[in-house]
Amino acid sequence: MSESSRDTAEGAGWGAAERGTYHELMPRKVDKVFWFNPKTLWAARNGVLASWLGDPTGRTRARWVEQQEAAGAPADKVIRRDDPDRFSFMVVGDTGEGDDPQYAVVPGFLRMSQETRFAVVASDVIYPVGATDDYGTKFFRPYQDYRAPIYAIPGNHDWYEDLHGFMRVFCDAEPPAPGSTSRTPLRARLRSLLWHRPKAPDRQRLAEARELRSAPAQRAAQPGPYWAIDAGPLRIVGIDTGLLGTLDAEQGRWLREVSRGPRAKILVTGSPLYVDGEHHPCPIEGGGTVDDVVRDPDHHYVAAIGGDIHNYQRYPADVDGRTIQYVVSGGGGAFMHATHTIPRVSVANVTERDFRCYPLRGDSLAFYSGLYGRRLRLRRFFTLTEAEAAAVMARRLGTGPVRTSGVSAARVTLRTRLVASLLGAGGRPDRPARFRLPVRTAYTRLFSPGSATYSPPFFKNFLRLDVTPDSVRLRCFAATGNLRQEVDPPVEDEVTIPLG
Repeated sequence: MSESSRDTAEGAGWGAAERGTYHELMPRKVDKVFWFNPKTLWAARNGVLASWLGDPTGRTRARWVEQQEAAGAPADKVIRRDDPDRFSFMVVGDTGEGDDPQYAVVPGFLRMSQETRFAVVASDVIYPVGATDDYGTKFFRPYQDYRAPIYAIPGNHDWYEDLHGFMRVFCDAEPPAPGSTSRTPLRARLRSLLWHRPKAPDRQRLAEARELRSAPAQRAAQPGPYWAIDAGPLRIVGIDTGLLGTLDAEQGRWLREVSRGPRAKILVTGSPLYVDGEHHPCPIEGGGTVDDVVRDPDHHYVAAIGGDIHNYQRYPADVDGRTIQYVVSGGGGAFMHATHTIPRVSVANVTERDFRCYPLRGDSLAFYSGLYGRRLRLRRFFTLTEAEAAAVMARRLGTGPVRTSGVSAARVTLRTRLVASLLGAGGRPDRPARFRLPVRTAYTRLFSPGSATYSPPFFKNFLRLDVTPDSVRLRCFAATGNLRQEVDPPVEDEVTIPLG
């Protein structure tokens, strides 16, 4: 088995490594997503409009669901498969930027997905706005050699064009008739005036893209943007958290109904319930939260996997004497969200000792220091080696180094401490919030690298889940973009989850 980032710096992808073959899979011309481009920001404005002027996604989703049911989709939205009691499936989140980081995941994903029965994309299938015309290079082409069905739940970016591209591709649905605008409040009329509208798709282009995944074994029949899959001894429940990370009342009622019964369940959600050391229970319109449903012992959830944040995190939470694995897995292709901004973990009875993340916080800090050293033309000051970054993070978090190779020789100096502070490095949770939250929020939401990095290591990840009648073995595999990790993807985290 290949060394992981927890073993050596080389296992993390550092050093003079040989680049992988992923670029051979890419189209000759790649339309890169530049997140600070005003044109991109304007096209992705619907999330801001929804937060200011009211969120219309619940009504839009209801029209999609009503149309699907009229077309023959099952009312309970359950996909009943014929998988045996022992089977495997893949989960990959936040995939579709269509450039180097996404394609760097593909070779390892294909290698480790052999003999799996299906895959699930957990949030943000297509960036920046979920456009139909982007599916060719950002979905069909990269996964054309995955020989099993792919199901998906939408993320907020898929909603920026009112789910038109998502529903065409995964549900073979055309847009429903728009809702009535009579007697609408002033805020709703203003929102409608400013709302980003989907462009008319190039249908020939979509038809040609579909041919890349047209084999009978690759076809998936999905009833709508949220669904449940009965596979072997497991029920996988996928929910659509829309633009703002919430559930409408209708979907909330469905979630409570589909969660009943003794069958073991895993939730897949676009908005993770535990992330960056904080609890985000996901409110349901009309009362209650998604996490209330997950924690109810009568529902038998064993894990909740969310996308949206572009890294890997795992919180094994003790809930009334049983453990629920809360997982973030959004490192499937988009730019990397920092992990070094996560403070020392103490949430839901999960301590730093139990918490796992990828990339390691030291690797994340080294990545960002190199990025901003280049951007600001201050490489000699800003850039930290992986050993320096690991040492300063261990000091800041009050822990021992995760990776011991080369760390003992690295001194924590005034410069390394200053760089770590400037880059929002997470500290102890007992530090006053006024000193740590604003910086962390800024670097997580605003100063992420975007499409500024096109050379390894990328610190991407994907999951493989192996199911038996008694347990689920969850493994997080790394994809750095280097040949070494492409040929033999390292396991960055592994846990066996009982189904009893």
